[in-house]
Amino acid sequence: MLLLFTLMLALDLAGIKAEPKLEKRSQLALQFADSAVDSARDLYKKGEIDACRTALGEIETAVQLSYDSLLATGKDPRRNSKPFKDAEKSTRQILRRLDSLSDLMSALDREAVEPAQHTVSDIHDKLIVGIMGKKQ
Repeated sequence: MLLLFTLMLALDLAGIKAEPKLEKRSQLALQFADSAVDSARDLYKKGEIDACRTALGEIETAVQLSYDSLLATGKDPRRNSKPFKDAEKSTRQILRRLDSLSDLMSALDREAVEPAQHTVSDIHDKLIVGIMGKKQ
């Protein structure tokens, strides 16, 4: 079951990485990350902790892919803020959902969510600084 789940997630991320339009790739990666939060929650409720950890790792990968894709566009976040602002909103939503998942988990299992929370939080902060920060 875990192997099938891992293969399914990898195929989806591979398809997203193949998207030639960088802004669309970013958006698809964030949608994937959002659905991976649902998967992680469902897997945790079923007691499949290892599969849940895999889904949490996929969230980190997808959010990083989204951010890297936006940076690869070469656009200034302050001048062309729409895709960056959309990503900021999505990462904020994903972060809230990860917090909710963490609250659902037992105290012993919460450490599994922390790396994903940290990664999403860091990227969210970078997006805000990019949009609102000073020109370099």
